[in-house]
Parts: sequence; C-alpha cells; structure tokens
Amino acid sequence: MKTLRLIMNIVLIFALFSCKNNDKNKPDGADGWLKGNDHEKFETVSKHLRGFDLAMVETGYRYQELYWAGKDQNWEYAAYQVEKLRVAVKNGLERRPKRAKSAQNFLNIALPQMDSAVASRDTVTFNQAFSVLTSHCMACHALEEVPHFTVKEPTARQSPIRK
Repeated sequence: MKTLRLIMNIVLIFALFSCKNNDKNKPDGADGWLKGNDHEKFETVSKHLRGFDLAMVETGYRYQELYWAGKDQNWEYAAYQVEKLRVAVKNGLERRPKRAKSAQNFLNIALPQMDSAVASRDTVTFNQAFSVLTSHCMACHALEEVPHFTVKEPTARQSPIRK
C-alpha cells in the first residue's frame, strides 16, 4: 500500500510537470531541468530521490531533534520526531527493500520502545530508550556492513527549536 502511495505521488508530480505542455519532449520544471521524453524525465526524478542515503540524512536530523526534544522534555516534539524517524526509514526502505531485514529491529523494537518512553514523559525512561535506539542504529549499520558509520549522542544543537 505504501509503495503504491509513493508511486502515485511520483506519478502525480510527474503529471503536474507534464500537464504544463503538450510536447512530451519539451523540458519541464523550473528552468526546464527535466529534459527528454516522459520516461527520461521520470528516471531523472527517480535519480534525484536516490536510494537510502537521503533517508539516512533525514534520519540523522530526526535522531538529533529527538535527542534534544527529550532533553528539553518537549514530549510533543519528541513524539513528532519518532514518527518522522519511522517515516524516513520506511520511505528509504521502499527505495531499497534489500535493506529491510537490517532495519526490522529498529522499526519493530527500538521505535516502539521510544514511543512508550516519550508517552511516559519520564526523562530517565527516555534516556534509556534513546540508548537502545542508538544501539539499534549501530546494529543496523553493522548488518549493512558500514560499522564505520558510528552513531553517538549529539553534542551540539543544529535546530533553533526549543521548549
């Protein structure tokens, strides 16, 4: 169902670009960056979505925001970040389904535990769950044979969001 939704969203974006003109070989998009026939344009958009690396960029950002939300006891923002972590990883898995097995414990154990910790509104419980989450990140990286992608608790904020 989610794969279908992703495909439908891509098709919708593509259709919006394509409706702009009737010539299927005329460039579309701002400044005409989408060139070629419809298939070539679709391939260009697909290339820009990329594989799992963009999902990991978002995951890293959400991980940091979750950490600071917990430190600030901003539980609503923390819950938001847990959900966005889930979405980022699942979206990445749609593009790279071969990585799904490695991410299962993260999705099925670490994130639900974090959901519970955030719902408890208890800093000690949150800190424990965040440690488990970090361990699951590292376990996934090990399974994907990139253990040099070391994940540690953030030391500096990047976002201006504060409670």
